[in-house]
Amino acid sequence: MKRKTKRLWIVLSCMLGIAVAITLVLSAFSSNLVYFKAPSQIINHPTPARTTIRLGGMVVAHSLQYSRTGQTPTAQFKITDGQAAIEVHYTGVLPDLFREGQSVIAIGSLGKDNIFNANEVLAKHDETYMPKEVAEALRKNGKWDPKYGPPPDAATWNHMTKP
Repeated sequence: MKRKTKRLWIVLSCMLGIAVAITLVLSAFSSNLVYFKAPSQIINHPTPARTTIRLGGMVVAHSLQYSRTGQTPTAQFKITDGQAAIEVHYTGVLPDLFREGQSVIAIGSLGKDNIFNANEVLAKHDETYMPKEVAEALRKNGKWDPKYGPPPDAATWNHMTKP
């Protein structure tokens, strides 16, 4: 084999190796992506079953209910973005800072009956913090603009959703 042909085969095999590596990296990234969605986005454009998503919004006032499954605490509550609300079921201990009227992000998947089954619930860390995605969803829906002050009072959230 000539020296020129040998070099060509080495370059082609290196390019093939790089292409395979890039394909593997991109497929690993796409399987680990978790998209953020607001309740109105989930209702208007449902996600496939067992797709992990981050649901963000405000906990609707007077929607929190506790129960027990054996020894494990279970919580049911609704999350809203001001246009729609989705019921969330979470089995486990809620964060200490979890309250009605506060912004939260629930990580899980949507069930067949439009009930969001959360594996994890994240609550804000102080009274001034709101997750960026939640603030953006509220701003996009025209329900809150931070330049006009703090988010709406928790008592008004159950009146802001569509029936």
